[in-house]
Amino acid sequence: MTIRLVSLDMAGTTIAEAGTVYAVLRSTVEDATGKTISDELLSKWGGTSKHAAIGGLLEALGESTDRQDELFEQFRTTLRAQYLADKPTIIPGVREAVASLRASGVKVALQTGYSRDVAELLLEIVGWKVGSGDDADVDALVTSDEVPASRPEPFLIYRTMELTGVDTPSEVLVAGDTANDLGAGVAAGVRYIVGVLTGAYTAEELGRHRHTHLLPSVADIPSLLERDGELPA
Repeated sequence: MTIRLVSLDMAGTTIAEAGTVYAVLRSTVEDATGKTISDELLSKWGGTSKHAAIGGLLEALGESTDRQDELFEQFRTTLRAQYLADKPTIIPGVREAVASLRASGVKVALQTGYSRDVAELLLEIVGWKVGSGDDADVDALVTSDEVPASRPEPFLIYRTMELTGVDTPSEVLVAGDTANDLGAGVAAGVRYIVGVLTGAYTAEELGRHRHTHLLPSVADIPSLLERDGELPA
């Protein structure tokens, strides 16, 4: 048995964006409600759909969700402007790791709690192309607005499997920097559930949630799979 698909979260896992998404999420809801969102409450929505996060935050604050769609559009507009002003970058070593995995015959897909337009903007900024051609950098992209439910449900992962032709969860490695990323890997039944420490969570925080490995970065995944003899022959 070998790993045929590595399914990766984006922000905080493959792309460094200085926590911009959560700063914008927090300010969007706080400005609209006049209420303060605690770090603990905000962290519950890490790695999941930002539309769902806005609704969940409003409910937790005792507010109506009538403005959820409006605030989501406001969030997307503000986030886009922030990303264009302070451009995200690929985390050091990740570009090379992804290229190494693909050269070894492993498919690499990105899956995210972002909507398609925000995810594509991010990839445009960092210079990554999705596709199957020789000029592609990753094999597939799935966003939260394309599945029935975002993390910790398994649908983002399942969709990356569909798009890359991988049928068996035991042939999949999932990696992310949040508890919800790990939860989605558990729900999908994949063999490797990897927490990476390049995002907002510490090793202690991620370690409280079910996982198979904790790594400093996605950059360490090729050596992990090589050590375990999990790369395609």
